Amino acid sequence: MMVEKRGSIHFEEIPMAKNLTAQQKELAKGMVRVNHLYRSALKVAMTQVEILDEEFASLYDHSPIHHIEYRIKTLDSIIDKLRRRGYQVTIDNIYAHIHDVAGIRVICNYLDDIYYLRSLLTRSESFKVLRETDYIKTPKDTGYRSLHLVVEVPIVISEGTLKLPVEIQLRTIAMDMWASLEHELRYKSRRKFSQDDAYRLRLCSDAISEVDREMQNIYQGAGPEYSEKRKKGEKKAE
Repeated sequence: MMVEKRGSIHFEEIPMAKNLTAQQKELAKGMVRVNHLYRSALKVAMTQVEILDEEFASLYDHSPIHHIEYRIKTLDSIIDKLRRRGYQVTIDNIYAHIHDVAGIRVICNYLDDIYYLRSLLTRSESFKVLRETDYIKTPKDTGYRSLHLVVEVPIVISEGTLKLPVEIQLRTIAMDMWASLEHELRYKSRRKFSQDDAYRLRLCSDAISEVDREMQNIYQGAGPEYSEKRKKGEKKAE
């Protein structure tokens, strides 16, 4: 299943586009161009992921992909990120400093599926890996877990071939559930988010991580003795 989180934009849809100064209009049109180019790069990357998904569905009894979400970052979000990082809002700075304008989120069934898909995507001659961050092996302090890849994707346009970054996030169903609810509680809820809330969410993340490992063990046919042996090994390592 493919889920698009946000659609494309047009110059006429930008608020007060007709009342902008010449310089502001130039920036606005550049933003629309950015949206178009990154949407094109997103389509190329999505096609590769869809090919893998269809191959698993037709040839194998297990697909590592549960569902796929994709989106283009909104203009407000791009501008906010540039300002937070101390950059001027220019088209050149978007290309130079914002690497997640186009994003794909692949939701996997099991932990091993994440690293299997990573191996398939990173060995592609079409994609060059610019950056990889493993928040599964090293979670964020908040408890956030996911594997992030930024890959360079070539697109063919009227001027020639252009290469743009696309961020690919790989996570399990359980990780995605935690991330969605954590974001809702931390940023969307009207209630005040406290340090105690943050601590409890980290405990939930740890518990979900354990569930992820146990579900994978069940799928692989590993019995309770395997789980007990692994727990003893982890305690010994500590």
